[in-house]
Amino acid sequence: MRNDITRRGFLSLAAAGGTLTGWLGRLAAHAADQPKAKSCILLWMSGGPSHLDTFDLKPDASDRIRGEFQPIDTSVPGIQISEHFPKFAKLMQHAAVLRSMSTVESDHQLASYHVHTGYHKRAGGVAFPSLGAIVSRELGSKDFPLPHFVCIGAGPRHSTRSGFLGPDHQPLDVLSPDRGTDFLEPLTNRIEFARQYDLLRRFDSSFHEAYRAEAARAHSSALARAVRLMTAEEKRTFDLSQESDADRDRYGRGSFGQGCLMARRLIETGVRFVEVMMGDGVGWDTHRDNFPRTRTLSAEADAGMAALIKDLQERGRLDSTLVIWMGEFGRSPQITSGGGRNHWSRAWSSVLVGGGIRGGQAIGRTDRDAAEVVERPISVTDFLATVCTILGIDYTRENHPPGIKRPIPIVDTSKEVSVISELL
Repeated sequence: MRNDITRRGFLSLAAAGGTLTGWLGRLAAHAADQPKAKSCILLWMSGGPSHLDTFDLKPDASDRIRGEFQPIDTSVPGIQISEHFPKFAKLMQHAAVLRSMSTVESDHQLASYHVHTGYHKRAGGVAFPSLGAIVSRELGSKDFPLPHFVCIGAGPRHSTRSGFLGPDHQPLDVLSPDRGTDFLEPLTNRIEFARQYDLLRRFDSSFHEAYRAEAARAHSSALARAVRLMTAEEKRTFDLSQESDADRDRYGRGSFGQGCLMARRLIETGVRFVEVMMGDGVGWDTHRDNFPRTRTLSAEADAGMAALIKDLQERGRLDSTLVIWMGEFGRSPQITSGGGRNHWSRAWSSVLVGGGIRGGQAIGRTDRDAAEVVERPISVTDFLATVCTILGIDYTRENHPPGIKRPIPIVDTSKEVSVISELL
């Protein structure tokens, strides 16, 4: 059904006895039935958080495996999580814990790339786009003044690029949410800035016409996006000083908490994908001192994530915003001599909240030691295909990158893909 109506069609409707109010009522009902574009916030736990110490505790395992933390009840009977996520535990009715993630990459860089893109990284191979770039391409509006892909927080960014989707979907990197908009202000007055930019654009245009190089196009695109952002009224979204001290305190005053607050503001403004990184330096890579470090990191993550979810719910945006909590893999069941846990990709956990999913459930199961998946294994392609489906993106749609002869689907469908139907 078309949403528009021609003048002739309107007159025909009136002649047939249709009333204006009846027609408008049907239009409104039809509009209400149409799926609204969704947004996504990825809370990225860089380094790989221990699933045994966050969302898949094993209190019946041996001392060398179960660790120090105790499980606590959540708002959903039968689902328990770490005692260091007490605020999030009260919101479990909105969430689904995926306890049977199972992947093959145990190297930080390779695993992070795989989880972000759905493809394996190969030296000299295709540069695949990350989930943020895919969402920007599929759901973003071209005339929107802000980038539809924003990365907040310090951390490794090798996996959060646009790949073959090009410069138009490259993320805007905000290293520190506390800086607000100071990095967006021109160094001169607006009139002089406009004059200088116009001159630069004319120089670039003649160069591009002469050489038509991809690097020149990328440069022009980046420049245009930067200027549009610098002159947009929406850039105030990055200014957290507009929030009350009480609200900023609820999120936690660390980089992650303030990043979650900025993510909420960006989503409300119309940005489609925001990635908030937690784990500058070693982050969740707890080869030593796993328990004191995980305790501190969990408390910070709990405050920011819980405040974000509560705000999205109260503002009527949780059903249209998918929040993902995850890292690149989990940690080993065995505790090392230094009180740490090593990399573990064979079984680990991620969490989905909102986005219209069926919350209040734990999907999949690991064995007594959380070492192997014994029920409902979820691969990276299963996970990303599910995320795309939740967001209203056809994960089988093929891209045709320049210089590459074969079409490339959004999610690698060369092997069987199983969407997590329990969420839908």
